[in-house]
Amino acid sequence: MFKLFIEAAKYAAASAVALGVDAGLLFVLTYYAGWHYLLAGACSFLAGATVAYALSVRFVFHAHRLRDRNLEFFWFVVLGLVGLALNALVLFVTVSRLGMDLMYGKAVAAGCTLLANFALRRQLLFRPPSVPA
Repeated sequence: MFKLFIEAAKYAAASAVALGVDAGLLFVLTYYAGWHYLLAGACSFLAGATVAYALSVRFVFHAHRLRDRNLEFFWFVVLGLVGLALNALVLFVTVSRLGMDLMYGKAVAAGCTLLANFALRRQLLFRPPSVPA
């Protein structure tokens, strides 16, 4: 249980750095470049996901279910797309439906995405391979 807590804390720290990249780029693309917030949100989210992968494999997760790192990165990105869909949905609901400020909506989306991505990635990618009985 303690190992899970440590992994979660390290993942949260790595995700905070990735969120800084994500939110900073979102801010620049929407307020300075004039992009629509959903397109900017997708681009900034993917930039943040790249940072999250690099930090996750370097500092957070030491067990790998897959031996092929290219395949692992592929699935990390695919799982990130689940997070991207969740991110877009939460941004849409908070900004367009609830009238929240974009950056407050991003905070809500980031929390939801953090939890979903940690659970999915840890369970599916970063656990030791199962040993047949």
